[in-house]
Amino acid sequence: MNIIIKKYLKILFPIARSITGKNNRLTLKILKEIVPLKIKSIKSGSKVYDWRIPGEWEIKDAFIKDQDGNKILDYKKNNLSIMNYSTRIEKKIYWNELKKKIYKHPTLKKAIPYRTSYYQKDWGFCVTDSQYNKLSKIKDKLNIKIDSKINNNGKLNYGELIIKGKYKKEILISTYFCHPSMANDNLSGVIVTTFLAAFLKNKKNLKWTYRIIFIPETIGAIAYLNKNEKKLKNIDFGLNICNCGGPGKFGYKQSWSKNHFINELVEKTFKTSKLNFKTYLFDINGSDERQYSSPAFRINMITICKDKYYEFPQYHN
Repeated sequence: MNIIIKKYLKILFPIARSITGKNNRLTLKILKEIVPLKIKSIKSGSKVYDWRIPGEWEIKDAFIKDQDGNKILDYKKNNLSIMNYSTRIEKKIYWNELKKKIYKHPTLKKAIPYRTSYYQKDWGFCVTDSQYNKLSKIKDKLNIKIDSKINNNGKLNYGELIIKGKYKKEILISTYFCHPSMANDNLSGVIVTTFLAAFLKNKKNLKWTYRIIFIPETIGAIAYLNKNEKKLKNIDFGLNICNCGGPGKFGYKQSWSKNHFINELVEKTFKTSKLNFKTYLFDINGSDERQYSSPAFRINMITICKDKYYEFPQYHN
């Protein structure tokens, strides 16, 4: 099993995912090799409550070159080098102007930060400390290019698998797959959820019915709730699986009702397994548990993690 997991980690890690796009479809297609997901879509521009599905981001190439044509930054070498959803630009520019559009990690010198601009038109480059220093010393104009576009006839894709059990009542298991080239956040959650789904699919005499979904974070959860309002009335509780591959402690974020039995069950499981763990109280900051727990739905969702989002130095880089 470990060999298979490592195989898919290596395949999926370098894929340049976003909240929309062909690489999301590719990712879901690869996951279908493990579990029989149904790949579904919602058209760009579709209204989902007070949000709209954004256009599909398409990027071919991006770089920063010096006056001699040497590439200092190359999107094809690391897809985090471009702010996700950057608009198209091609020009010659001095460093003093360009640095306003450059992002680097405040403490980790070798890190490339992950930045996004999904819902407003903008562009930017993300660099290591050494790249930043190199660029800052160049007196001549730099050649910059981001070859991208927003396709307003695109779509948002998500994967869904329903595993039927004895009861009509369902457990929702959700993970997000929109982040590119970051292992803990959230390729770890994608891999864990996929192989958990494979385990449940092969298990006989299930009591619960499981609704397992792979979505882009935030907008994907909002869109899924919007399109499945009636179906989700059968949900009893659920798990949001993310950031579960770090070296730190296991942890879980409680559901909005801290007296719900799922919280007690998780703590009992950790203790029985003799694992050190951290308990986090529910709050509205974080991942997709906030959407599922919103007043219109009030699904008791816990978040399972190992090095929780925000809490490790390598978060979002």
